[in-house]
Amino acid sequence: MVMKEYKLVTPCHFGLEGVLKREIYDLGYEIDSVEDGRVIFSGDEEAVVRANIGLRTAERVLLYIGEFDAFSFEEFFQGIEALPWEKYIPKDGRFWVTKATSVKSKLFSTSDLQSLAKKAMVKRLSGKYHLDWFPEDGAEFPVRLFLMKDHVTVTLDTTGVPLHKRGYRTYKSKAPLSETMAAGIIMLSPWKGERILMDPFCGSGTIPIEAALMAANIAPGLSRSFTAEKWTDLVDPALWKEVRSEARSEIDLSVKTQIQGFDIDPDMVDIARKNAEQAGVAEMIHFQRRDVKDTSHSGKYGFIITNPPYGERLLSEEDMPGLYKTLGKAYNALDEWSMFVITSFEDAEKYLGRKSDKNRKLYNGMIKTRLFQYMGGKPPKKKDRE
Repeated sequence: MVMKEYKLVTPCHFGLEGVLKREIYDLGYEIDSVEDGRVIFSGDEEAVVRANIGLRTAERVLLYIGEFDAFSFEEFFQGIEALPWEKYIPKDGRFWVTKATSVKSKLFSTSDLQSLAKKAMVKRLSGKYHLDWFPEDGAEFPVRLFLMKDHVTVTLDTTGVPLHKRGYRTYKSKAPLSETMAAGIIMLSPWKGERILMDPFCGSGTIPIEAALMAANIAPGLSRSFTAEKWTDLVDPALWKEVRSEARSEIDLSVKTQIQGFDIDPDMVDIARKNAEQAGVAEMIHFQRRDVKDTSHSGKYGFIITNPPYGERLLSEEDMPGLYKTLGKAYNALDEWSMFVITSFEDAEKYLGRKSDKNRKLYNGMIKTRLFQYMGGKPPKKKDRE
């Protein structure tokens, strides 16, 4: 059977494009282009399935329909109408524009764009299917539009509920770090599953849980469903079953890990444990109530990877210097450890006690943050230890 070829657009948090690019390469696909906040690649039907189930840092997998320039609503209508919607949406398909984003474009009213695009799609499909009315009682085909400097990109959303919703986080903290951002931070570090990982501000447990999923090779989308599973004309339904079965066969829960999550709030520790159980990794993580000032470990070459409270999240400004000083002091007492701290607190380095070896700008939703990276020593290679 000849597989259909598609162009796929995968949005991500600003700053994680390089990590997502590497993930797509690892799945075996070639990159078409990398842009701010998204990576575009080409693949067959199986790529739609593998990307949804396997990507840890993508927010969605969007199927590219077409693009054009539009400086007026008339040009926009004609551009949408000219696209080959009948190749994707069947007669009974339910279709609508779920989101339109406009940046630096003459057409900026997103509600008008959504309404006009639907009318243009109806006109096109009416002519192709010879229908005056569409039942729209079949599979859902949500459309997403992006306007950037008057250039329109049109996609279909294969994912549905965003990919950061893995399905395990039933319980949340007040301001949780998204699963995709947590995965990205871990993947920006040299941490590997056999190394120690500690999060002294674990909240609902997202960083330790994402680390455990990686260590055990559990695909992030294994326990959830996707919009494109009902697109039986576009993606062979058997592929979803095959890829899930393959992913399950590659899980290794016997892997030895030293992943620890601490929080001063006992309710958060309970929530983190429940979420880890939902994710199937409870046995791989040690959660405990602990103040950051009591952070310690006898092992060498470990990692602190954490998202401390900051301005928009829980703490007042006057509390932050003391908290970061305490974290810096605890880190300095560890032997050859590395530390990765994501925060929007601009004076973080000052109070952590020294300049980071690297820092990277990341956007946690709309909040501009920095990932401060402190690099410890590398463990000796196996033959050197022997």
